[in-house]
Amino acid sequence: MTGSKIKNMEEFAAISGISRPTVSKYFNDPQSVRASTRERIEAALEAHDYRPNMFAVNQNRKLTKNVGIVVPFLADPVFAEFARKFEQLCVKAGYRPTVYSAHGDPANEIEILEALRALKPAGVLMAPLGRASDRDAMASFFEDIPTVLFDSDLQDMDMTFVGADNPQFTRLMVDFLCRSGSAPCFFEMENPANPNARKRRKSYIETMEAFGHTPQIVQAAGVGWSFEEIGRDEGLRAFRENLFPSDTILCSNDRLAIGLLSAAFEAGITVGRGPNATIRIAGQDDHPFSRFTCPPLTTIAQDFESISRQAFETLLTVLDGEPVAHKKRNIEGKLVMRSSA
Repeated sequence: MTGSKIKNMEEFAAISGISRPTVSKYFNDPQSVRASTRERIEAALEAHDYRPNMFAVNQNRKLTKNVGIVVPFLADPVFAEFARKFEQLCVKAGYRPTVYSAHGDPANEIEILEALRALKPAGVLMAPLGRASDRDAMASFFEDIPTVLFDSDLQDMDMTFVGADNPQFTRLMVDFLCRSGSAPCFFEMENPANPNARKRRKSYIETMEAFGHTPQIVQAAGVGWSFEEIGRDEGLRAFRENLFPSDTILCSNDRLAIGLLSAAFEAGITVGRGPNATIRIAGQDDHPFSRFTCPPLTTIAQDFESISRQAFETLLTVLDGEPVAHKKRNIEGKLVMRSSA
């Protein structure tokens, strides 16, 4: 034995070079992994004298192998991408995933939680609606079912969360736009459906002021999740009424930016960085369709892979009855420079 003492399953996975889901799968059922992988795990167990919390593992065996994946609006490709990645991770680890969409409706969100109670899942990965979510119902559910939040945190509840660092997204984009051209105005929905929008708005104001610029915000009327339609309709109105105070427009998210690109085309306004361009438009999220817009959209890329993997591995840690090292994880985005800005 090497004498090195491993504290928990997450550390054991890291030091053995075997993925956390595979290690958890082994402890739930050694025969469920390949013989070569089983040999590696057992050799690492011997080398590091690690013994898992078998009480927690045995408790987990009494649970179903179902995992609920709850998103606010599955028609949004960002949430569809998260759901796809979580499904793959669940299946690989021996769990049965089921995806639910609240369709932006708090009543639907509550019905989903009740349906999950009946299903008796091992755990749940959830992106809540946010401000519209019923806090009492949420608290009751979280007491009974192991749950890890992703994308949107519930600030007033002490929940485990893995998601994007939204303030960093906006700081990074404002910095780029100011260095490469005019300081941007900010285009957002007056009543945003996603709670991350307010974090980005706050970060825009703080960053502009830190750079010595006056924040300038243009708000789009409209409610719900039809961001592209709202961006197009309200963008056309803003162009007609000369509401944009800058020739550089930073949108709260890519879907709103896609609608604004459509409005610019309809209004005969050229978007981009070239000498014939009139305005620049940028977004945030790296929406799966953003590289196919015309022109392709400059944006901040969410790290879908890291957020999905870390959220799922955190859920496995909770299911194994082990302490979570970092209860709140905010993962930074990366600037993606394309032709729109």
